[in-house]
Amino acid sequence: MKTVLVTGGAGYIGSVLTEMLLDAGYQVRILDRLFFGRKLIAPLESRNGLVVIRDDVRYVTRDAFEGVDVVMDLAGISNDPASDLDPAITEQVNHCGPVRMAKLAKDAGVSRYIYSSSCSIYGAGGNDILDEQSPKSPVSLYARTKISAEDELLKMADDDFAVTFMRNATVYGLSYRMRFDLVINIMTLYAYKNRRIFVTGGGQQWRPLVHVRDVARAFIAAMVAPRDKVNREAFNVGSNDQNYQIRAIAQMVRDVVPHTSLEMVPDDPDKRSYNVNFDKITRVLGYKVEKTPYEGIVEVKQALERGKTDDDVTTKTVHYYRYLLDAEKLLQELSYNGKIF
Repeated sequence: MKTVLVTGGAGYIGSVLTEMLLDAGYQVRILDRLFFGRKLIAPLESRNGLVVIRDDVRYVTRDAFEGVDVVMDLAGISNDPASDLDPAITEQVNHCGPVRMAKLAKDAGVSRYIYSSSCSIYGAGGNDILDEQSPKSPVSLYARTKISAEDELLKMADDDFAVTFMRNATVYGLSYRMRFDLVINIMTLYAYKNRRIFVTGGGQQWRPLVHVRDVARAFIAAMVAPRDKVNREAFNVGSNDQNYQIRAIAQMVRDVVPHTSLEMVPDDPDKRSYNVNFDKITRVLGYKVEKTPYEGIVEVKQALERGKTDDDVTTKTVHYYRYLLDAEKLLQELSYNGKIF
C-alpha cells in the first residue's frame, strides 16, 4: 500500500485528490499551511489512513517525507492576482518551494514526484493549438514561476526519482475548499446571485477547462503508470473538446441559470488566450475526462441553492490574502509587548 504525500492537500484540488486517494485505499499525508482553516477538511480527517501535517514548503524538514512513496506537489500561491501581491514571496513559495521539497523527497527515498503545473505557462498562445512541446509565452509571474520550477525539477529526475509535470487546464467544480475566482465557478455564482455575467475582452479569449475531479484522476493515473511512461514527462490535463472561448462559457452558464444577462466589457487586463491539445495524456496514460462544463455549472448552482457552499472571503484567493495581510498589519500596529490585551 503506497503512502502519498499531498502538499497543498487542504486546497481546492488537493482536498478532492486526498478524498479520491483515500477512497482508493492509499495512506495519505496532507502537508498544508492551512491558510483557509482546518474545518474545511474536517470530513476528511475522520477517515482512516489520513495524517495532516501543518507546515510550510519553505520550512518543512526531511522527516515529513520518511516512508513516503509518492509526492504530489500542489502547494503554492494559486493564481495570477494573488501571485502579484508580493512577488518575492511568490518566488519563494512557487519556485524555491518545489525545488526544496523535491530535494528533501529525493534524499528521503521517495520514488515519484508529481508536480502540479498549469496550462497558463503557454500564456498568449493566440489561436495556435498548443501541445507539451509548444513554446511557452507566460504573461504572469505565476506562470513564470511554474516554468522555472519545472526546469529545476527536471534536473533532479533520474532512474530512482521519477519527475512528472501535470499542466492543468482551468479547473472548475465543487471542492471542500471552494474557489469562486475561476471562470466557470465565478460566472455561475454571479449568475445565481445577480443574474448578470460580465464578459471581458469581448469574450474572444480561449480557455481549456477541466473538472477538479478529473484533475485528481489525472494525478492518480500518472502515479500508477509505468515509470518509463511518466519520468521526465509533461502532460496537459484536460480534453480537446473542452477548449472554449469565454463568451461560449458565459452562454453555457446562462443556459443553466435563466434570465441572466451578459454584459460585454471591451478590454481585459488578463491577456491569456490559449487553445490546448490533450492528445498526449490520452495516448500515454489512457486518460479521458468524465465531467463536462455543463455538469460543473449545474453542480455549483445546485450547491448554492441548497446552501452547501457559500462565497465568503476565503473562496476568492487574492481577496483572502489581502484580508490576512491587512489583519497582520493591524495586529502589529495595535500590539503592545506582543499582546493585544
